[in-house]
Amino acid sequence: MKQHRLAAAVALVGLVLAGCDSQTSDIKLESPAQKASYGIGLNMGKSLAQEGMDDLDSKAVALGIEDAIGKKEQRLKDEELVEAFGFLQKRAEERMTAMNEEAAKAGKKFLEENGKREGVVTTESGLQYEVLKKADGAQPKPTDVVTVHYEGKLTDGSVFDSSVERGSPIDLPVSGVIPGWVEGLQLMHVGEKYKLYIPSELAYGEQSPSPAIPANSVLVFDLELISIKGDEQAAPAQ
Repeated sequence: MKQHRLAAAVALVGLVLAGCDSQTSDIKLESPAQKASYGIGLNMGKSLAQEGMDDLDSKAVALGIEDAIGKKEQRLKDEELVEAFGFLQKRAEERMTAMNEEAAKAGKKFLEENGKREGVVTTESGLQYEVLKKADGAQPKPTDVVTVHYEGKLTDGSVFDSSVERGSPIDLPVSGVIPGWVEGLQLMHVGEKYKLYIPSELAYGEQSPSPAIPANSVLVFDLELISIKGDEQAAPAQ
């Protein structure tokens, strides 16, 4: 149940916070255990913040942990705790819904304005692209595997994934990626570089694949089609 997951998350954060007061700057992060403890708290804190739980009372969390460890009588009845968890969960869901709706509106506005720029083409599906570098190589089919270099960004310019940064292109099946890529790759010729502006419905929609990509995000990719695997005519233009 969601309430149980929330309770578990709060407990994990509490394990890190227990026994700590406002003098957090005095906590040492030297031993592996201390570093791991900090990492647990950091990751759980990010997760809770993403779910709209960023206003939890850390002192109350620590108090609950201390009472449990000290085998003291709990200060609230189970019914009160269930009600409180339900309230927080409902509020978090309402916040997330509002954020998703706002992101969808912002994405639509971005695409409307972006589509007016010279050189930007909007396809029937809503995918937008512009050609950064033209070439005369072959075009991939849905059944092909291609080698590409790419950098993915949100509309604010923040990078969430980049083969360029990793220094190594990747091979992938044309039909095995998000719809915006499936369409965009088949428009490209080997050796070309495109910038794709992918509406959320052609990307991940309301299902966020990671904290780095909020739900309903428009994704922007700089994409280079290096080759088509097994195609002798797919050598990049020199």
